[in-house]
Amino acid sequence: MLNKIILASKSKVRKEILDKNNIECTVEPSNVDEDIVKASLLKEQASPEIISKNLAELKANKISIKKNDEIVLGADSVIDLDGELISKPKSREQAMEILKKLNGKLHFLISSVCISKNGSMIWNYTDKAKLTMKKFSDEDLEDYLSKIPDETLYAYNVYQIEGEGRNLFEKIEGSEDTIMGLPVKRIKEYMGSLQ
Repeated sequence: MLNKIILASKSKVRKEILDKNNIECTVEPSNVDEDIVKASLLKEQASPEIISKNLAELKANKISIKKNDEIVLGADSVIDLDGELISKPKSREQAMEILKKLNGKLHFLISSVCISKNGSMIWNYTDKAKLTMKKFSDEDLEDYLSKIPDETLYAYNVYQIEGEGRNLFEKIEGSEDTIMGLPVKRIKEYMGSLQ
């Protein structure tokens, strides 16, 4: 199996998932302005899934174009609540608003990955997990948020499934790696086919 890639993301969790799966990677964040891309795609009424796929590809291609013959992995995760795109919070107030929206409801977490070489996508994959959040009072949600450090809150959307966030859900259907932002099993399968 080919096991050396460039990860076009500054996500510590994605790097940890690759490390845990013995995929050697160097990190080179793409620094794509996600807000501009999302706003443009939302104007065209793109679904959360299409937005996630586009961002993963954009990130991979942006780094890949500068790296001859190297394999670059881009990834993106979004929340889809009844067709509405929910992005990572930029403040604690926004995080609280998101939690209130998700409160007691079923939503999807979509993770897309793209592998590019010489500036073009050569493979992509999108996976969805289905999460049903328990019903909480505003006080419970404030209490939950007070336990989450800023770095975690802004990096992992409003819940960190491998930590405190697991307690928010009554039902989780889907791969934990997908929820954490990287469907690694499929990446490994694809990379194995590159030999």
